[in-house]
Amino acid sequence: MPDLEKPLWTAEAIASAVGGKLEGPDADVGGLTYNSREIQSGDLFLALKGTRDGHEFAQAAFEAGAVVALVEHPVEGGAYVVVPDTLKGLEALGAAARDRSAAKRGAVTGSVGKTSVTQAIKAGLDLAGRSHASIKSYNNHIGVPLTLSRMPADTERAVFEIGMNHPGEIGPLSQQVRPHAACVTTVGPVHIEAFADGEAGVAREKGAIFEGLVEGGVAVINGDNAYADIVKQAARDAGAVLKIFGTGEDADARLLSFDADPEGATVVAEIEGQRHAYRLAQSGVHWGLNSLCVILMLRALDVSLETAFEALADFAPLAGRGETNCVAHKGGHFTLIDESYNANPLSMKAGFISLGARPIAKGGKRVVVLTDMLELGDHSRALHEGLSESLIANKIDVVHAAGPQMRLLYDILPSAMRGQWRETAAELAGIAADLVSPDDIVMVKGSNGSRAAIVAKALAELDGAAE
Repeated sequence: MPDLEKPLWTAEAIASAVGGKLEGPDADVGGLTYNSREIQSGDLFLALKGTRDGHEFAQAAFEAGAVVALVEHPVEGGAYVVVPDTLKGLEALGAAARDRSAAKRGAVTGSVGKTSVTQAIKAGLDLAGRSHASIKSYNNHIGVPLTLSRMPADTERAVFEIGMNHPGEIGPLSQQVRPHAACVTTVGPVHIEAFADGEAGVAREKGAIFEGLVEGGVAVINGDNAYADIVKQAARDAGAVLKIFGTGEDADARLLSFDADPEGATVVAEIEGQRHAYRLAQSGVHWGLNSLCVILMLRALDVSLETAFEALADFAPLAGRGETNCVAHKGGHFTLIDESYNANPLSMKAGFISLGARPIAKGGKRVVVLTDMLELGDHSRALHEGLSESLIANKIDVVHAAGPQMRLLYDILPSAMRGQWRETAAELAGIAADLVSPDDIVMVKGSNGSRAAIVAKALAELDGAAE
């Protein structure tokens, strides 16, 4: 835990870090945010410019308890520090937080699994000492320097999520973090509309996470991925020490078996030349490789193997990323797997494999509720229709769908598999009670923008409704 007697910052220290001058009294600063509705007493308010100009909300921030604001021009209501550009000021504050700390830093990117892997690493860091990490999916040009700026000076280890939706984003963010270890969970057809050469371009962009590595830093790479060679080359170009996870004989952390059960899964792997069996609280098959990625990152950040195993045994699925609940309905119960936070072809197929591997009660069905995958550009039709093979191979009984892109998949499915289709997720949520029956296992998955979450919420709220 951080030293509660010592503030995160002082107003004077913030002014010094960003190269500005404090106008008003010095004060202890306990936190910082750019959202005036999230202000806590003693916070720094960041007047960033986005859809709205943050300066418009400075007065409200002071009224809510902010003790200082970072601004581009004087504001009324409290102390402030003026800089030419508040985003650049935030970046400078993040760099100052990084440089004043002796923390070992990790960075995580990938087409699938960034947030879950980041939080699993954080679980291990928590057990090992004073830790810090990204919250939510704070992984962009604002979220990364914001997370850095929030890092207490006495942090021992930290992990940062780094994302992208267009070329050239990841490298500069990695340079801000300057990680001691960085990983690419996997590469797949996500944000491919922004890359002329598709997934190969995505792989090069993901590999840019190694550009910010400190000298002698570790690059953790998925050796099973089809684009592993591109990512490995990026690591070599950065002078990194390569650590590979996968199923191949040359892997530093090699997956030997993954056996799911109702409480999670048992993994057998060869790590650091030794055979180990360990437990996961996750049952999705993709967590076999994910767990190895987590372990190699923790080891690179000086966390023991035993601590890594302990963290993984307790790390439950995050909300919208595999969270599982038993829901009372129609005199029985069904199992709801909420994968509604986001989706792409890789994570869809991984979800179908996991669902197909789950045992099911007599009379129950394996059901998926799918909404559109977004940002696939000209590949969208082929990638949506391409899910059909995996659905059939993994013995999914019923497919409910919403959205025009999922209609493309729905229309080519065998008639016996077709459940309900609606134009929008909201319409599908409106008939939630008709989508499932007792003893079913139902997985809800789709892109955040296609609102799969409202279907998952409607299904969860069926709990005991009839009674």
